[in-house]
Parts: sequence; structure tokens; C-alpha cells
Amino acid sequence: MNVNKDGLDFETMKGKALEQLRNGDSLYGKDGAFAPLLKQFLESALEAEMDSHLGEEERSGGNRRNGKLSKQVRTSDGTIDIDTPRDRSSSFDPQLIKKRETILADSLEKKILGMYGLGMSFRDISQHIKEMYDTDISHSTLSGITDRIIPEVKEWQSRGLDSLYTIVWMDAMHYKVKEGHRVVSRAVYNILGIDRYGYKHLLGMYVSESEGANFWLGVLTDLQNRGVQDILIACIDNLKGFSEAIAGVFPQTEVQTCVVHQIRNSLKYVASKDQKEFMKDLKPVYQADTLEQAELRMDELQGRWGDKYPAVIDSWLRNWERLTTYFQFDKTIRKLIYTTNTIEGFHRQVRKVTKTKGAFTSDMALLKLIYLAQNNIKKKWTMPLANWGMTAQKLAIWFPDRMVLDLQ
Repeated sequence: MNVNKDGLDFETMKGKALEQLRNGDSLYGKDGAFAPLLKQFLESALEAEMDSHLGEEERSGGNRRNGKLSKQVRTSDGTIDIDTPRDRSSSFDPQLIKKRETILADSLEKKILGMYGLGMSFRDISQHIKEMYDTDISHSTLSGITDRIIPEVKEWQSRGLDSLYTIVWMDAMHYKVKEGHRVVSRAVYNILGIDRYGYKHLLGMYVSESEGANFWLGVLTDLQNRGVQDILIACIDNLKGFSEAIAGVFPQTEVQTCVVHQIRNSLKYVASKDQKEFMKDLKPVYQADTLEQAELRMDELQGRWGDKYPAVIDSWLRNWERLTTYFQFDKTIRKLIYTTNTIEGFHRQVRKVTKTKGAFTSDMALLKLIYLAQNNIKKKWTMPLANWGMTAQKLAIWFPDRMVLDLQ
């Protein structure tokens, strides 16, 4: 009979292992055939670390062993009980299984972050881990694991950016966040950009209670400090204070206010019985072939509806310059910039992840989930925008000396 020093019968272990393999059970879990071997290996490694730590101290009568401490360690194959050696001075700091560490396998931590990034709640993750690995993980442990990405989020927020982005969309998502004993509203402003090669990038996420010139000045200055020197076209949803801020930081940038948002906001103040006819007269304005045609159609719209809906018409006239920027470009560029649909599509994907959440415990709890979500979303951003070669050539003509093509 082949028995090791801990009394483990090899034949018995082999038979148990084969049975568990056939049943699809974990070999390293608490009741797994190889669990005693894993326990023995970990404990032997910890004893070796203690020997190295004590060194001459134990031989000289200084610091020495002081018994063992039992702890449960969760792995991707289940939970095992480990006896960790202790020393009298409590100076032993094991590296294999650190003090207060209860998660051993990096693979389990990655699985947890992956599930959290897909929008699963802590309760759902706990149940899944229990079913898959026969391991119990508390909500506080899960929270601690997800908090480990906070330095990564901060590093991402301050990473360097390209010097030029051709088109940038800016829009907000709104959430509830706990602040002390109350729940407050927060806006997360996301900035999505297209680089000179046609690839999408989320440039930044910024949390704010309100927008305004000071807020946007801070955002744009942050982009500048991280390396952005120029933005050709910025597409926005009539953001308060943005025009003043961008004029100070990127004065050459063309600003396009989202036409679709303007239409939606207009229809809120048009009686339902008039909306069909109003839209019939409005479409020729924003679907015109030229700015001159758009201006003529706008005059006609004002002549018919100006008396009945003066506030709506006045809104179009006040924002006319920003609403009609896209007319100076061809239809390919117009389709990209006349609306913020590109970033709204990104937001729809993020909301699939965040929709199961109530109020977030903090601004960082909100940011880390959006960060994990965008990590998954950007995996699909592997190709430039369709027909980008032609688009880039036209941008190089419209923005000479700013959009320089990388031609050999």
C-alpha cells in the first residue's frame, strides 16, 4: 500500500478521483480526492515561508513559532481548511496566502469581476459561486473584490490620450447614489471619440450633480492635460455651458447640437393633434440638401407655426447656428454628427448592465460598474467605422493641417 506521511492511501485517492471525474465533481474542493494534497502543499509552503522568516531569530532564542491558526480559503474549486503558522512577535507576513486573505485563486476573482461587470447582483454571484464551486462568499467579500479594481479605474481615468480626435460625442446617463442618509441624483457624462484611424474610444467618464461652464471647462481641461490637442467636431445634446467652455480650450472645434434631441424637445410642447402636421413641415428643414434650403424651409415653418408655438420656433432660431453645423459636410459625415445616436447606443449597452441596480452606494461604486461594462463593450470595437478611408480623406480636405493622413 502506497501511503504518504499524512496517511493518504494512493489507491483510495485514485479510486475516489476517478469517480469524481466521471461525476464531474471538483477534485480540489472540500470533499475532493485531491483536497488533502492541496492542503498539504499549501501548509508545507507556509511552513517553509515561516522557516525563512525566522532564520537566526529562532536559533538565537528571539522570535519563534507560536502555534497555528486555522482559516478557510476559497478557491475556484471549492473551500479548503488551512493551518497557518504563527510567530510570537506576529511579524510573519506570508506571501502565498496573505493575512486576512480568503480568496486564493486569481481565476475566481476574475470570474467574480466578470459576472459583476455583466450586471449580476452580489446575491446572484454568491448563488452562482455556491452552485459552481461549492464555496460560500459573503457580500462584504464580494464588495472587497470589486473594490480591488478602483486603482485600475483611477489609472484608466488619468491615462494618456491621442493628440487628435476627429469626432467626439458627449452625453449623460442619470443614476441614484446614496450620500449619507439620503439618495441623490448623479449624472455620468461619457465622452466617446473617434481617432484619426476611425476607431472608437471612451475617452472619459465624469460624475457631476449639475452641468455648466465651470464643469465643462474642467472636463475639457482634463482631456487637454491628458494629451488631446485638437477635436475636429463635437456632437452634444445642447449641454449647458459647453459652448463657452470649448471656445476657451479647443476654439477651432466645430460644435453640432443633436437635431434628434431638438426635435424630441420641440414635440413636447406641440399639441398631439398638431404633431403630425408640424413634423411634416419640420422634416424639410433638417433634411434639406443645403443650408440655404434649410433656412428657406425654416422661414416657412415659422410662418405657419410661429404664432401658435412661438417658444418652439424661438428655440430653433436661438440654437440655429449649432443645429446646422452638419450642413457644411457631405451626407456621410452628416449621418455621423447630426445626432448623438452613436453614444446613445453605447449607453443602451451600459444600461443593460446597470438596470438591475437601485441606488449605488457611492460615486465610485457607480463608476467601477460602468468601467467594467465598457471593458466588455469595447471588445467589439476592433474595426474602424465603415468606409472610414473615404471619410478620413474628406476630413483632411475640410480640416487641412489638422487632419493629416498617414500616407507613405
